[in-house]
Amino acid sequence: MYGCQQVLLSPNKELKAILEFICSESNKLTNCAIYYGRQIWFKCHSKLGKFDLINEYKTNPHYQVLHSQVAQQTLLSVRESFKSFYELDKKYRKGELENKPKPPKYRKKGGLSVVSYPKQALKLIDNQIQIPLGLTVNRWFGIKNFSITMPSNIRFEDIKELRILPRNGCFYAEFAYKIKTVTTKLDPKLALGIDPGVSNWLTCVSNLGTSFIIDGRKLKSLNQWYNKAVSKLKEGKPQGFWSQRLAHITEKRNRLMEGCCQQGSKNCN
Repeated sequence: MYGCQQVLLSPNKELKAILEFICSESNKLTNCAIYYGRQIWFKCHSKLGKFDLINEYKTNPHYQVLHSQVAQQTLLSVRESFKSFYELDKKYRKGELENKPKPPKYRKKGGLSVVSYPKQALKLIDNQIQIPLGLTVNRWFGIKNFSITMPSNIRFEDIKELRILPRNGCFYAEFAYKIKTVTTKLDPKLALGIDPGVSNWLTCVSNLGTSFIIDGRKLKSLNQWYNKAVSKLKEGKPQGFWSQRLAHITEKRNRLMEGCCQQGSKNCN
């Protein structure tokens, strides 16, 4: 059984430039792989094998500039996306799906994409996780690796993967780690009814006669503030307008909403 934990990074100017660079190269490599997969599908109706993208792009500059394991994981992720598409297309042709599936679409040009490091690429030194950048970056910029602080609630031995996740101008370290399987004995005679609302976010009643209400007024106020702020910033701007300020308040709102949802779920346990 695996757990997942996100840690918001507060990088300095140098580290932020490094994170932007590797996530940008990952995005470019992803689009190259999607192009190849789409072309062989449309022109030859051929499917990608597990290692076809790695064999095709191992000499690509975007592949070589990344750490080898990161580049391989990026291409394998694209292949998994196409594998899901192939399975959906097969079901569509059998009449098991109503809507025709479409192959994976390109990512936004100039955007940032997730970078994934397997455990074997990481080292722990003085409570700092050392993350390698690859030979090419070391040769170009003289930087072998960068480091982030090890979370206190996770053992380094349990980590299976570390992902650098770019989102709305922020960077997160996402840890996938092994946890003990918890066996829970459920009593089918017990039940909890949950009625979602707005001001009363969750109204809960059990068949034992107990009840409670989780207040939703703070969430409602948060969403109202966010909607007004977005409306003001987009006023007079063309459709699709986006800015760093919009990204900042969107990320802030999402973090607050996620925190409220986690607290609410604990009350329902």
